[in-house]
Order: sequence, then structure tokens, then C-alpha cells
Amino acid sequence: MELSSRYDPKATESKWYERWEQAGYFHADETKDPSQFPPYCIVIPPPNITGILHMGCALNNTLQDVLIRWKRMAGYNTLWVPGTDHASIATQVVVERALKKEGLSREALGRERFLERVWQ
Repeated sequence: MELSSRYDPKATESKWYERWEQAGYFHADETKDPSQFPPYCIVIPPPNITGILHMGCALNNTLQDVLIRWKRMAGYNTLWVPGTDHASIATQVVVERALKKEGLSREALGRERFLERVWQ
């Protein structure tokens, strides 16, 4: 058997992902009795605005994956869901750099106008 020099996720993950979806691994059951199946949830932060992943991202996701699997095997009603607001610091830096090129600052704009620019 020859191994590829690069990992091709399509060759492996489509099979497993479909099986996991059918098994309900990505679904917490809100009807389960919490005294028998205590709820356990981790919110996954989205990628930061720079789009640059690093070892910290890999470590964070690996630890979350391990914790969710461990709790699921221990009988917890687990849910691992995408989250929000992880990128706010990186977003602020990107917006402030753009403002600086325009000769502006967040202080000059004020809170409300700065937030409008962030949402743009």
C-alpha cells in the first residue's frame, strides 16, 4: 500500500462525517433526563479575522475535541457548537489600521461610529 505525501481529507472524512451525522454525534438531545445525562457544551470560537491559523488554534481545537469525546463517552449529553466573538480583538486591530490609513482613529469616531465601521 502506498501512502500519499499529502493528506486528502475528501478521501477519508466524507465517509466518517456521514456516519457521525447519521449516528447523531453532532446533536444534543434536549429531551434526555439531565439527572441521567448531564448536559455538557463547548462553544467553538470562529477563526480570527486574519485567517491565519497557528499552533494555538490547533491545540485549542484538539483539546475541545478530546473533552467533548470524553464527556460523551462518560454519558454526558454533549454539544460542540460554533461560537461568536472570538475575533473581536483582531477585528479591532484590522479596522483601526484601515482608519489610520484614512487619517482617523477610533477615538475620533466615537464608540457608535466605530462599531458601525466594525460591522461593515
